[in-house]
Amino acid sequence: MAGGAAGASKLESPLLAAATASHTGSGHGVEAVSGRLESILSDESLPWGRRMSAATLVEMRLLVRLAAPAVVVYMINYLMSMSTQIFSGHLGTLELAAASLGNTGIQVFAYGLMLGMGSAVETLCGQAYGAHKYDMLGVYLQRSTVLLMATGVPLAVLYAFSRPILVLLGESPEIASAAAVFVYGLVPQIFAYAANFPIQKFLQAQSIMAPSAYISAATLAAHLALSYLVVYKLGLGLLGASLMLSVSWWAIVVAQFVYIVTSRRCRLTWTGFSWQAFSGLPSFFKLSLASAVMLCLETWYFQILVLIAGLLKDPELALASLSVCMTISGWVFMISVGFNAAASVRVSNELGAGNPKSAAFSVLVVTVLSFILSVIISVVILLCRDYISYIFTEGEDVSRAVSQLTPLLAFTLILNGIQPVLSGVAVGCGWQAFVAYVNVGCYYIVGIPLGCLLGFYFDLGAAGIWSGMIGGTLMQTLILIWVTFRTNWVKEVEEAQKRLNKWEEKSPLLLD
Repeated sequence: MAGGAAGASKLESPLLAAATASHTGSGHGVEAVSGRLESILSDESLPWGRRMSAATLVEMRLLVRLAAPAVVVYMINYLMSMSTQIFSGHLGTLELAAASLGNTGIQVFAYGLMLGMGSAVETLCGQAYGAHKYDMLGVYLQRSTVLLMATGVPLAVLYAFSRPILVLLGESPEIASAAAVFVYGLVPQIFAYAANFPIQKFLQAQSIMAPSAYISAATLAAHLALSYLVVYKLGLGLLGASLMLSVSWWAIVVAQFVYIVTSRRCRLTWTGFSWQAFSGLPSFFKLSLASAVMLCLETWYFQILVLIAGLLKDPELALASLSVCMTISGWVFMISVGFNAAASVRVSNELGAGNPKSAAFSVLVVTVLSFILSVIISVVILLCRDYISYIFTEGEDVSRAVSQLTPLLAFTLILNGIQPVLSGVAVGCGWQAFVAYVNVGCYYIVGIPLGCLLGFYFDLGAAGIWSGMIGGTLMQTLILIWVTFRTNWVKEVEEAQKRLNKWEEKSPLLLD
C-alpha cells in the first residue's frame, strides 16, 4: 500500500505541473508539458493504467491547443473554395460541373504540388524547433518560398492551356470551355499557395495556430460578401468567382506574414530576410520533391476520380453528383488535415527533443481521436443523405444521384479519419519517399484500375469508380497502420538528429 501511495504521489506531481504549464502564457508551455509527458511515460514505478490515463490527459491538452485551431484554419480555407463552388452551382448545372472540374480537376493539381513541397518545411522546422535550433526556421521558410514561387511559373502556363488539356483528356468541349474560364481566375492563387504553405508550416512548427484561425475567419466573412457581389450583382459569373477566391488567399498570406514580422512569439525564429534563402537550394529541392511526390500522388488520386467521371455516359450528372460528394468529403477531410498537422508537429517536435515514447504515444492518441470524430460525422451524413445536395444545387436528378453515393461517401470519411493522420506522422518523421512508393502501388496500380473496371466494364458508373478507388485507400491505410505500429522510435530520434546536423552544418558556409 505504501508503494501505491508513493506511486500516486509521483503521478500527481508531474501531472499537476503539466496542467499548470499548459495554462500558462509562456511561449515554452508546450515544450514544458511535452518534457513532463516523456517523464510520465518513462516512470516504470507507476501502474500501467495510471500512467496511460495521466499521459492521455497531458497529450489531449497538447492536441487541443494544436488541432483545434488547425482544424478551424483548414476548414475555413476549404469553405472559401466550397462557397465559390456553391456560388457557381447556383448559376446552373453546367457552371457547377465546370467549377467542379476546374477546382477539383485542375486546381487540386497545383494544391497538391505546393502543399507537398511545403511539407519539407514541416519536417525540418518541426524537428529544429524541438531541438531548440530556432534560427534555422526562418531560413527554411524563405528557402521553401523561393522554390515554390519558381514552381508556380510552369503551373501558371499549365493553367493557361487548361481547355485543350481537358478536351485532350476526353472532357466535353462545352464543360472544358466553361472550366477553363474558371481556371484563368485561379492563376494568382498558385502564387498565394507558394507563399502560404511555407508560412503555415513555419507557424505550425512553433504551435502558433490561433492567429491563422482568426485571420482565416475574417477573410471568409469578407470572401462570402464580396463573392456574392461579384458573381450576382456585377454579373462576372465563373471568372469573378475564381478571381475573388484568389484575392482572398492573398489576403490570408499578407496578414499571416505581417503577424510573423510583428509578433514577439516569432522573434527567435524570424530574424529578417537572408541571402541563405538562395543557397543550398538543390539539396532542399530534393527533400521538397520527395514531399511533393508523396502528397501529390494522394491529392491527385481523387482528382483522377473526377476526370474519369467526365468520361461516363451522362458526364454532366456524374460530375455534378460527384462534385457534391467530393466537396463534402473535402470539407470534412479538413478536420483530418487539422489532426494531420497536429500529429506532424507533435511527432517532429518530440523527435527533435529526443522523446521517443512521447512521439509514439502522441501518434496513438491523435489517431484514435480523429477516427472517433470521423465515425460520428459519417453517421450524420448518412442521416441527411436525401437533403445535402440542395446546399449546392436545386436539381432533383443530382439529389437522387448524391443520395445513392452517400454510403460510399460515409465509408470514405471513416478512412479519412485515419489515413491523413498517419500521413502527418510520416511527414513528422521524414518518411515522405517511402510513403510515395506506397501511394503509387495502392492508388495507381490497384485503386484506379479497379475503379475503371467496376465503373466501365461492369457498368457501375460513378459508384463503381469510387468503390475501386476506396479499395486503394483502404490498402494504403492498412500499410501505414502496420508500418507505424512497427516503428522503432528510438531510432527515429537518432535519424532526426542526423537530419538536423546535416542541415545545420551548411549554415556557417551560407553566411560567408
